[in-house]
Amino acid sequence: MALETWLIKVKTALSNSLDAVKTVAPNPKTAKKSNVGVLAFEIAGLMSKIIHLWQSLSDKAIIRLRNESISLEGVRKIVSNEDAFLLSLACAEMAENLRLLAQSVSRISKRCDDAYLRRFDRSFQEFSDTGLDPHCWVLSWKEMEFKNKKMDRYVTLTATLHREMDELSLLESSLKKLLHCNDHEGSTKEQKLIDLHHKILWQKQEVKFLKEKSLWNKSFDTVTSLLARSIFTVLARIKLVYGIGHGYPASLPRCLSASATVHPSENPNSCSSFVSGPLKLTKQVEKKDLCNGFFELNSKVLKPPPSTLGAAALALHYANLIIIMEKMIRSPQLVGVDARDDLYSMLPHSIRSSLRARLKGVGFCASDPVLAGEWKDALGRILGWLSPLAHNMIKWQSERSFEQQNLVPKTNVLLLQTLYFANTEKTEAAITELLVGLNYIWRFEREMNAKALFECSNFFNLQNSS
Repeated sequence: MALETWLIKVKTALSNSLDAVKTVAPNPKTAKKSNVGVLAFEIAGLMSKIIHLWQSLSDKAIIRLRNESISLEGVRKIVSNEDAFLLSLACAEMAENLRLLAQSVSRISKRCDDAYLRRFDRSFQEFSDTGLDPHCWVLSWKEMEFKNKKMDRYVTLTATLHREMDELSLLESSLKKLLHCNDHEGSTKEQKLIDLHHKILWQKQEVKFLKEKSLWNKSFDTVTSLLARSIFTVLARIKLVYGIGHGYPASLPRCLSASATVHPSENPNSCSSFVSGPLKLTKQVEKKDLCNGFFELNSKVLKPPPSTLGAAALALHYANLIIIMEKMIRSPQLVGVDARDDLYSMLPHSIRSSLRARLKGVGFCASDPVLAGEWKDALGRILGWLSPLAHNMIKWQSERSFEQQNLVPKTNVLLLQTLYFANTEKTEAAITELLVGLNYIWRFEREMNAKALFECSNFFNLQNSS
C-alpha cells in the first residue's frame, strides 16, 4: 500500500511539473495570426526542393548540363543527338518540377490573411504566361541567395525539431511504461522516475526553443510570402537561362556568364560584364503563342514520342534488366542455370524474337578464348554507355517515389539522362547484343570449368592408380 501511495504522489508531481512547462494560452484579444504548426514539416520539404531547383540553375550547373548531361554517349546514341531538343527536355522538366511546387504553395496560401497571397495561384499563372509581376515578387540574384540561406536555416531547424519531438515522444512513452511496471524495487524505480522526469523537462524545453526558431511558430503569411517570392524568382531564372518568355525581369541580370552559355548573344554589347546569351532551345519552346501557356507547352515537350520506352512504359523494366545483365557479365562464372532462366523470363516478346534470330545457327561449343575476350570487350563498351542511363532511371524513379517525395533530392539526374526518352528499337538492339555476348561468355566459363574439373579428376585417378 505504501508503494502504491508513493506512486500516486509521483504521478501527481510529474503531471504538475509537466504542466508547468507548457506555454500559457494567448489572450484572445491579443491573438496573433495563425501559425503553420505541424505543417512546418511539409513546408520545410517544399523549401528544400526550391533550394535544390535554384542550385540546378546556377552557372556551374548549366555548364555541367551543357558539357556533361546532354553529352553522355548513351544519350547521344539512343535518345537524341540534337542539343536543342535535349535542352528543351531539361527546361521542361525543371518547369514541371516548379509547377508541382507551386501547386503545393497554392494550397498553403489559401490560409493566409493577405489577399494577394491567397491569390498566389492566379498570380503565378499570369506571371508564367505573360511575365507580369504586379506585386514585384521576383527577387534579385543577391536577394535570392540571401533567401536561400534563410530557407536552409529553417529547413535545418525544422528537421532538428522533428527529431527532438520524436525523442520527447519516446521519453514520455518510457515514463508511462515505468509508472505501470512492477519489476523494479521501490528505490530503484524512484531514481529512474526522477532521472526520466528531468530528461523530459529538458527535452520539452528544447522542443519549445526549436518551435520558436523553426517554421513551427511562423505565420502562414510569412512562409507563403517567402515561398511565393522564391518560386517567382526560380521561374524567372528558368526563362532567363533558357532564353524564353516575354523578356527578362528587371530584378535579374539580363545575361549569363560566358561559361554558362551555349551560343553567342545576338547583341554582345548589351552587358558590360557578360558576353554571351542564354541557352538556345527549339522553336517550339522559344515562340510561345497566347493560346498555349508556358506550362502547357512544357507539358507537351515532356510527353514521350510513340517510338520511346517511356511511351511503351518499359523504361523502368529495361533499366532493371540492364542492371541484372551488367552483374552477370561481370561475374559470368557465378551465374547459375536458374538465374539465366529468370533473366530470359524477363524479356519481352520483341527481344526474345530478335535473340532467337541472332542465335539461330550458332553452335553449342564456346571454347575459343580469343572470341570470349572479344565478346567481353564488346560488352564492356556497350555497358559503358548504356548502363549509366539504366542506373539514372532507377535513381530518378526512386527519388520521386511516394516515400521519398518529401526528402531533398540527392542527385541532379534529369529525365533526358535516363531511358525514358530512349528509342525503343535502338535500346532493344543493344540489349539483344548484350544477351548474345552474355550467352557466349557464360557457356565459355561453364566449358572451362567443366574442362578444369575433368582434368583434375584424371590427375587424381592417375595418382591413385600409381
